[in-house]
Amino acid sequence: MYDGSPHVAPTWVDHEGDVILINTAMGRIKEKNVRKDPRVALSIFDQENPYHMVSIRGKVFEITTDGAEDQADKLAKRYFGLDKYPYRAPGERRILLKIRPEKIHHQEPRQQK
Repeated sequence: MYDGSPHVAPTWVDHEGDVILINTAMGRIKEKNVRKDPRVALSIFDQENPYHMVSIRGKVFEITTDGAEDQADKLAKRYFGLDKYPYRAPGERRILLKIRPEKIHHQEPRQQK
């Protein structure tokens, strides 16, 4: 954030090979923050067991509009079962934040005996 504190927000996530993709709209706080400081952290967990999780730290190495509109629709299909992203605002331009992971931690819950 403007004062150097972390920005924490739920987000949809995708990947292309080893690159993590975050889709957002141009001008939103996510874009402003990563343009100022490209370091990001993600925490992803299994909704049925939050102790089964992955945390990723990395850097945004590219911000692009290429493919962002289609990717928003792809995510809407995955997360909502809809063919089109339903929250587009008039005049909104979607962007992709491309993240190169630098540190990944995976935790599987221990089996109960």
